[in-house]
Amino acid sequence: MYLIEKGSESSFTVNHSRFIGYALPCADEPQLRSRLFEIASAHPTAHHLAFAYRIKTDNGVIAHFSDAGEPSGTAGKPILAHISGFDVVNALVAVVRYFGGIKLGAGGLVRAYGGTAKLALEKASLIPYVEYAELELTIEYPNLQPLTYQVEKAGGEIVSRVFGEKIDVVVRLPAAEAPAIARRFNGTST
Repeated sequence: MYLIEKGSESSFTVNHSRFIGYALPCADEPQLRSRLFEIASAHPTAHHLAFAYRIKTDNGVIAHFSDAGEPSGTAGKPILAHISGFDVVNALVAVVRYFGGIKLGAGGLVRAYGGTAKLALEKASLIPYVEYAELELTIEYPNLQPLTYQVEKAGGEIVSRVFGEKIDVVVRLPAAEAPAIARRFNGTST
């Protein structure tokens, strides 16, 4: 799976209709609504704003699309097909259409919306998706420096430290690295 590190914009014209595509990172549904509002505000005279998104949650991947008034399955569905094909999560791809006066037919709409979505995804900067986990550890003082080194080496970070007789530490790191760190420092993952 991949994430969009840096969003992109692309445009495509067919039979005088202009299609503008956006591929944007989107972590959750409130951010999704905000991004759609921004796009709609930037294009108040557009005829359609079709979109699709895939968001990874604790319960799996949520995917949805909207044809935005175009015939059923001709706008949002081909956009979602490209998001899935690129295996992107936590992403919104939206395509704005300015109608050019010539009807494109169902096949033409599918190609135009899908093609614009593909262009936007190709221009976006994609990075591998990494699942993160948090570990809660209680360690002796001499283990703080080795823990810090191991966590940073694994691509993680120390979220909090509480100093007492021992140190209670919460670390966030790639989930694949969590079991080894937990075993080495006698913690549990959450």
